[in-house]
Amino acid sequence: MADLRSDADFITKAAIAAALPDTAVKKALKEFPAVKGKVVLIATGKAAWQMASAAYGELGSRISGGVVVTKYDHSKGDIGNLQIFEAGHPVPDENSYKGTQAAIDAVTGLCADDCVVFLISGGGSALFEKPLIPSEDMQRLTSELLASGASITEMNTIRKRMSAVKGGKFAKLCAPAKVFSIVLSDIIGDPLDMIASGPAYPDSSTADEAKAICRQYNITLTDTMKGLLDVETPKALDNVTTYVTGSVKQLCLAAEDAARELGYKPMTLTSYLSCTARDAGVFLANMAQHYAESRESLAFICGGETVVKLTGHGKGGRNQELALAAAPILAGVKDSAVFSVGSDGTDGPTDAAGGYVDDKTAANLAAQGVDIAEVLKDNDAYHALQKCGGLVITGPTGTNVNDFSVLLIRR
Repeated sequence: MADLRSDADFITKAAIAAALPDTAVKKALKEFPAVKGKVVLIATGKAAWQMASAAYGELGSRISGGVVVTKYDHSKGDIGNLQIFEAGHPVPDENSYKGTQAAIDAVTGLCADDCVVFLISGGGSALFEKPLIPSEDMQRLTSELLASGASITEMNTIRKRMSAVKGGKFAKLCAPAKVFSIVLSDIIGDPLDMIASGPAYPDSSTADEAKAICRQYNITLTDTMKGLLDVETPKALDNVTTYVTGSVKQLCLAAEDAARELGYKPMTLTSYLSCTARDAGVFLANMAQHYAESRESLAFICGGETVVKLTGHGKGGRNQELALAAAPILAGVKDSAVFSVGSDGTDGPTDAAGGYVDDKTAANLAAQGVDIAEVLKDNDAYHALQKCGGLVITGPTGTNVNDFSVLLIRR
């Protein structure tokens, strides 16, 4: 199985390298207009440092100052005259609020001749936040939404209404200055009002939709929260130009190219994967069963973002859970493997980017007394995968364009 694991690692590394935002940011900035006044750079999200570094390399001395807010351990050092904050994700913390306030201060008092270069990537919903409710209520709400099984768009529909910067509100704070926004998409279909909860894009969701989501997932609401759900978000912005760059489709294409280079016949099944992590893992393993008699090496690729319904108190992430769910079924398919990776290099609140399993994993874990069904019930995929060398660890990658999951059948 060493060859399968090395193939998985090669595909992972190649796909993520192709998804780095540097080239895309520089390309978007070729459309950057002449600015009479100040140029302020604000970047937020897991890829904020990488995007800001690329933008600073292009604009350099034209930038009068700015702020970068990214996840802990995602900064790679100073960038010119920018302030850099590392903060909490997926639950906002005090550094999220400090970094966001610094960004607000940086754009306060700008005039119509000024411009804000606003670089947005996934993770901004937690990292870029000024709550309209007590911080402890925001943290509890975020944790409850994450555990509910709600989709990222459903979660962001709620979070926009509890925030002073989400749902187009940050662009309002920048006015009358213009906002030149470059968005690295981490949500299926590239909905600009949902990526990082759309701080510089008109909100398409309604108050009625937000209330319906809260009812569907039985979200606990204070009286203040209930009142905020009734307040509509901005539906139009006249000071923003937006460029969307990067997507999970590009990630899947890069994975295809890498698999082809290794001798596999690749096929992307979907770049819109949206279901529970366990169901996705079982589906890929069932595909392995279907093609078990294949005489050629095959690679089936899915891109998107699954969800985890928390039923336990273990450690893990959606990609680790997806991989582990595939393991029992793969046991019957010789020379097969499933791996699933978050392109940002972090999967849930762990140091792993995702997980890898093959047709030997289930037997390996059983020999160690590990019951995969019980592990999944406790959402403890991390420790199970750790026992069998199945954690995929890349470190922070500098990009964030969803997840990709791959089934390999080697012949």
